[in-house]
Amino acid sequence: MNRAQVSVWVVLAPLLLGSALAPAASIPDAPISSHHRHSLAHAASTGPHLRSTSALVLDASDSTVLYARRADVAQPIASITKLLTALVVVDAGQSLDEVLEVTRDDCAIGRGAYSRLSVGTELTRGDLLHLALMSSENRAAHALARNYPGGTPAFVRAMNAKAAALGMTSARFVEPTGLSSDNVASAQDLSKLVAAASHNATIREYSTDRSYEVRVGRHRVQFRNTDSLVSNPAWDIIVQKTGYISEAGRCLVMQAVIEGRSVVIVLLNSFGKYTRVADARRVRRWMESKLTRRALASSDPTA
Repeated sequence: MNRAQVSVWVVLAPLLLGSALAPAASIPDAPISSHHRHSLAHAASTGPHLRSTSALVLDASDSTVLYARRADVAQPIASITKLLTALVVVDAGQSLDEVLEVTRDDCAIGRGAYSRLSVGTELTRGDLLHLALMSSENRAAHALARNYPGGTPAFVRAMNAKAAALGMTSARFVEPTGLSSDNVASAQDLSKLVAAASHNATIREYSTDRSYEVRVGRHRVQFRNTDSLVSNPAWDIIVQKTGYISEAGRCLVMQAVIEGRSVVIVLLNSFGKYTRVADARRVRRWMESKLTRRALASSDPTA
């Protein structure tokens, strides 16, 4: 190679190497075929990308399953249990105005057993039911069961009988609060529980109340809903319940109206404090997108 050839190579080498090493993004995309575009759209519409281990979304009007993931697997459900507790209390027909006392028998021991209801607190059965549903108060739920005809053992038997009557085939309950990991049910089971709870006006009202104040000793104590979505005006929630113990993860069940359609959502074993709420939002966005696509397709004369 002579001096002139070397000079030419020195000038051209950086340009040639630069072209070879240029990022792929700089290369114009090939046109996407209509078949490929349809495949991508189908993949995006198969379901919401949820972080919950088990999930079920169904149309409340006819129980049509819209989305399911491990929905038939029974697992611990934590304080979702309290929805069944509420149904048993309501079915018993005991006065909601009767005053009950929180005793030491209502004090669970162990992780998650904390309560703001001190021993000796006197509240009506309605107040206790309100706090159990809205704020997931464990002592309130246990006091309700203890004051059932026949006491807590009879109450637990009534819980299992009610679950069987609702068709909750894999559900089993050993106590009324959800602190035990032996309280188990599948997402399919819980969709039936949510549907039954949604038919009771008291449970609907108490479970979706934002806050509630009661007298504990000499003080007025305000309790707040464990589900932040009830305070969001963008959501129309009919009934809801949250739950958490380490064995169950974060759980959330609800019936809500989305784009004029009543939908049951069950989310079990979500990881992270806010994941169950984020998953609910993902379900809503997916539902809104699904209904929008359906509306556009029905209005398209070529469809």
